[in-house]
Amino acid sequence: MDWNNFILENEVPIRLGFFFGILLLVALWEILTPRRLLSQPKILRWSHNLGLTFLNSLLLRLLFPAAAVGVAVFAGQQGWGLFNYYHLPLALSATVSVILLDGIIYLQHVMVHAIPLLWRLHRVHHADLDFDVTTGARFHPLEIIFSMLIKFAAILLLGPPVLAVVIFEILLNATSMFNHGNLRLPVKVDRVLRLFVVTPDMHRVHHSIEDDETNSNFGFNLPWWDRLFGTYKAQPDAGHEGMTIGIDRFRDPTKVERLPGMLLLPFSGHSTGYTINRRNWNKRPKA
Repeated sequence: MDWNNFILENEVPIRLGFFFGILLLVALWEILTPRRLLSQPKILRWSHNLGLTFLNSLLLRLLFPAAAVGVAVFAGQQGWGLFNYYHLPLALSATVSVILLDGIIYLQHVMVHAIPLLWRLHRVHHADLDFDVTTGARFHPLEIIFSMLIKFAAILLLGPPVLAVVIFEILLNATSMFNHGNLRLPVKVDRVLRLFVVTPDMHRVHHSIEDDETNSNFGFNLPWWDRLFGTYKAQPDAGHEGMTIGIDRFRDPTKVERLPGMLLLPFSGHSTGYTINRRNWNKRPKA
């Protein structure tokens, strides 16, 4: 089978199928075993969070019709990138490519917390007053464009197989929805699972109102980067039921839970002390 042609012809239905399938699965799971009570009406949050998601999808399709897969095809045709120069078996090159791309996304995530201008964009994601599956797809359009450009640069540098790019895109979307899920996992299951993938309890810490917790657990898919670079925090100090989600200076639901407010949020107020290079941690060291 010619994987490149198959993927190019079916990329959209493949990605949409996984997106809606995982969204439905996690949404049902949240109903069955919720971790926290939501502070805002779910219908309100879902309509605006998913409205932002669909706006971003439309914008990306208009600006970058070929998307990341098209860039991978182009890199292969030009012979650009590490894996187009050193030819390895597909299984090996695809596996290594997915891991390296995930590491780049981790570094990008740290960067949007470290640079005040980028934090302005990224705080749209953090300003959600609750934490559930739709939070995982809630990003400002300008951050989505920036993220896509970073991804394009990474693909041109690495030259990953087209199959690896599709796998990575699906994994990134799926794990983002999973680890933002309002899910209650047994403690023993979570303890083992977070050795291999970022779990909801692990990532929820990152959405805490406390700045030292916000600036920890940056991983979206693989949990190893946080442990490797010293940004791992096992649990929130106040516990998962007691912790406060969001940003302390942005608590008005009419501004942070409505689409117009989310679009305007980067242009409101100051960058605040949440950015890593402005942090002032007065609490005990991270666990």
